[in-house]
Amino acid sequence: MELLDIVSAAPFWIAVLRVATPLIFGTLGVLLCERAGVLNLGIEGIMVAGAFSGWLAVYLGAPLWGGVAVAAGVGLAFGLLHGWLTVSLALSQHVAGLGVTMLATSVSYYAYRLNFAQVSSPPTITPFAPMTWWAEVPLLGPLIGPVMAAETALTLLALCMAPLIGWLLYRTPLGLALRMVGENPAAAEGQGIRVAAVRIGAIMAGSALMAVGGAFLTLSAFNAFFFNMINGRGWICVALVVFASWRPGRALLGAVLFAAFDALQLRLQQGGASLPGLPPLPYQVYLMLPYVLSILALVLVARRAAYPQALMKPYRKGER
Repeated sequence: MELLDIVSAAPFWIAVLRVATPLIFGTLGVLLCERAGVLNLGIEGIMVAGAFSGWLAVYLGAPLWGGVAVAAGVGLAFGLLHGWLTVSLALSQHVAGLGVTMLATSVSYYAYRLNFAQVSSPPTITPFAPMTWWAEVPLLGPLIGPVMAAETALTLLALCMAPLIGWLLYRTPLGLALRMVGENPAAAEGQGIRVAAVRIGAIMAGSALMAVGGAFLTLSAFNAFFFNMINGRGWICVALVVFASWRPGRALLGAVLFAAFDALQLRLQQGGASLPGLPPLPYQVYLMLPYVLSILALVLVARRAAYPQALMKPYRKGER
């Protein structure tokens, strides 16, 4: 199977969007937090909590969109906790974030064991159905129509969130205030902006997006919750924000790029294909491929990245 045949086929791009969806939500969530000047390393645990709470809500009888709303609410709660620790108490953002990750992950696993102590395999739900109507939309071409027809509404929502957040950040007074508290909180305070409120609000909104990214895995990609299903996606999102230079459009591109590398390595393993000019390689090399290529892209881009000047710097009202 040739490399060109793989990347030009609709199933490849179906897999790319499916892999990219939780990364898009998570990366945009981290971007909102960091644009306001706060590093949120609680993302890994928040995605776990979102995946579990959304799935549990649907398992207990809530509609699918109700499960998404529950996941977002749980993300808001953990975002409020992280904001209280890092903004109100001005504690270390690194330590607080890791603490939130451990707390959210542990609570989710404990709640699962508490509710399903006698279950040998995870219970299942009916997940979001693919948007098959895309195949009937004219003028989409032979690739876009079949690809979108195999995706679910959450993937469409993720793709729409990037331009929406871009518009919010660069075309609204709220976005200007959010960027200002991430660049120069003292100047923002001088303009009458409540720095703590804007930062905590950004953390809560970003954490809600992270939780929805986790919920995608249990409500759309799969139909059950199992341990370690996030599998480091949160940390990838933190790196993708740097790759994106804190811009929503580039964040979308970075998530899709990583997903393409990941989908490619799976097909190279399964199809027995090899990279051009190279003999067949051990499967471990293919497993490393998306991470190696992502690190290379990160190194090339990060040196020119313009990060928010107040990122990871606590601020107390009245201080200069």
